[in-house]
Amino acid sequence: MKNKNQVVSWSKQGNIATIIIDNPPVNVLSADVIEQLNLVVDEIESDYNVKVIILTGEGERAFVAGGDIKEFPAWIGKGVEEGKGKSLWLQEPLNKIERLSRPTIAAINGLALGGGCELALSCDIRIAEEQIRIGLPEIKLGLFPGAGGTQRLPRLIGKAKAKELIFTGEPLIAEEAKQIGLVNHVVPKGESIKKAMEIAKCMCNYSLQSLTFAKHSIDYGYEQTLEDGLVIEAENFGHVFQTRDVKEGVEAFINKREPNFVDK
Repeated sequence: MKNKNQVVSWSKQGNIATIIIDNPPVNVLSADVIEQLNLVVDEIESDYNVKVIILTGEGERAFVAGGDIKEFPAWIGKGVEEGKGKSLWLQEPLNKIERLSRPTIAAINGLALGGGCELALSCDIRIAEEQIRIGLPEIKLGLFPGAGGTQRLPRLIGKAKAKELIFTGEPLIAEEAKQIGLVNHVVPKGESIKKAMEIAKCMCNYSLQSLTFAKHSIDYGYEQTLEDGLVIEAENFGHVFQTRDVKEGVEAFINKREPNFVDK
């Protein structure tokens, strides 16, 4: 039974963990959501039976509609260090999601504005339902994104387009978001979890070790020069060739059978 103060929960189906933000009416990133999301992500990271993580919002209105603006007045005029601390506090669970060693998928089932967009950006793959709106409207409040939006969005869609979205604060419809690479797939209303599960189940057929090394190579190599990134790839390639799963995968291919990966 759900505790009345529980606004973030997670469950596991096979090797797939699903995180649900349930903070009605529109799943804002309140202090409770931030703190509970931190704990949930830690729990999932320590569960070695989880291969893929899906993140979504409860209900049909919102994935996460943004930060809890009612909390903002208490942050005003308290000094630069206080404001910096609030930004780092907001960033912490999103950084943890981005750094999860397993693949993550955002199932965007409603409004994803401000902190909700930033939360989606921290995931590896984004699935958007056709009716959603996604964007960073903070400029309309006299501020700007502080939970990673100014850093993750340009890295995903390019600096010029990110500046346009942040400077105007105008949200995008799902198809527009797909056209610029902000989301991977657009699906009919109510089908984001179904699509996320489909992708997650595909990934679960493979070795956790190879998924982990692949994600590490992409994420850590991306910020390096090409030469340094290639070294990171080579190091991880060396590590994956020491696993039992690569032996199983290669032998299965040679013997024309399905592999039985054990993630060791």
